Amino acid sequence: MLHFAILSFIMASSFSFLQQAAQAIDALNEFVGRLVSWLTLAMVLTTFIIVVLRYLFDLSWVPLQESIIYMHSLVFMLGAAYTLKHDGHVRVDIVYQRCTRVVKAWIDFFGTLLLLLPVAGFILWSSWEYVADSWAITEGSRNSGGLPLVYLLKSCLLLMSGLLILQGISLLISKLNIIITAGAKHG
Repeated sequence: MLHFAILSFIMASSFSFLQQAAQAIDALNEFVGRLVSWLTLAMVLTTFIIVVLRYLFDLSWVPLQESIIYMHSLVFMLGAAYTLKHDGHVRVDIVYQRCTRVVKAWIDFFGTLLLLLPVAGFILWSSWEYVADSWAITEGSRNSGGLPLVYLLKSCLLLMSGLLILQGISLLISKLNIIITAGAKHG
């Protein structure tokens, strides 16, 4: 009986720590997602400036044009984990929508474990050398007068993968909580 009480305490403490970790991961991705969302406004304003400069003043500035590509990349790469956190990714579901909360939790748990984490891990692993090579030469734009920060942009591949892995871990914890809670109610 005493062993059961100690084991229950240890499991409750461990799960409490995991839930706090998941909350910290969620807060990080919420912050990053909200921060990069402002880049969409910056892209619109920059595009407007580019059009005005080009058509009213016959001016073209390569760094300004390349900044649109940088901002667009940052929104998608750094916003991916935020989108996952808010379940905003594209999902083609015929069966999923009809499932109970617990069945959805199982589907999400195994989808994260067997698809998301391996793919994000592969992207992290496969892009590491690509990014390292870019840093080694402090790669810049191939366009004359372009932005000299290509190596920083390529680093976002690693950040995207890392944030997706972290959000996947948070997702695993939250889905496991649903599964365990449902099991405790029925068992």
